[in-house]
Amino acid sequence: MHSLDALLAARQRPRRAHVMLQRWETLAFLHWRWDAAAVQRTLPAGLTVDTCQGDAWLAIVPFAMRGIRPRFCPPVPGISDFLELNVRTYVRDARGRPGVWFYSLDCDQPVAVWTARTLFHLPYQHARMAMSTADGWIDYRCQRRGDAATHFRYRLGDQPAAAEPGTLAFFLAERYLLLCQTPRGLRCGQVHHAPYPLVDVTLAAWDAHPIVQAGFAHPGRPPDHLIGSPGVAVQVYALTR
Repeated sequence: MHSLDALLAARQRPRRAHVMLQRWETLAFLHWRWDAAAVQRTLPAGLTVDTCQGDAWLAIVPFAMRGIRPRFCPPVPGISDFLELNVRTYVRDARGRPGVWFYSLDCDQPVAVWTARTLFHLPYQHARMAMSTADGWIDYRCQRRGDAATHFRYRLGDQPAAAEPGTLAFFLAERYLLLCQTPRGLRCGQVHHAPYPLVDVTLAAWDAHPIVQAGFAHPGRPPDHLIGSPGVAVQVYALTR
C-alpha cells in the first residue's frame, strides 16, 4: 500500500468494540531528524523504520492523560488522570502497516504503568512528574528514580488546524497504530480519534535526555520540527496480530 494511503487507512474507526476511553491533552511533539540506519538497528525483527524526506524521526512527547477508564466505566479519582512522556519513532511492520514504536513511556501513575505493561506490553517507566500552567506557559517536569530531571517549557498556539495529507506534520502526527513486542511476537494496537487539531508551539526550555535514556546520542540541537495540540478524545482497542 502506498505510504499516504496506508496512513489514511489506519485512521479509520475499527469495526470491533474499543476497550478503553481516554483523553490526551496539552501535547507537544518535539521531533529530531535521525539517521535511518541508526534507528533501524534498534528495532526488533519484523519492523522497518518509516522515513519521510529521506530521514527517520525521533520524538519526545510530553502530555497529560485524562479520564482513563475501561469501556462502560466512569473515571476513578486519583487513578484516571496522570502525566505521560514518551520517546518514539515511526515504523512499518511486515504487512506495511504504519505505526509508532515506543522506546519508553514515563508515567506518574503506578496502576497505569502496571496495566500498560501487562495488557499492552509497552515499556512504561515509573517517574516523578509535574505539570503547571501560568500565563499560557506549560512547565512540564519528569524524573525517573536515580536519574536526571528533565524540564520542558512550552506554549501552545491558538489557531488549531488538522494536518494536510502528504505533509511532514501529517506523517509525524497522524499515527493510529502502535507496534509492540510481546511474548508471542509482534502485535499491533490501534486507537481512534478525530484528526489532531494542531497548533504552533513556542518552546522556551527543552531537554533531549529522554532520547539519551533510549540509547541514542544527544542530538546537540533544538528539535527540527515542533508542533502541538490542545488534545483529542481517544478510543483504545485491544492488541491484534
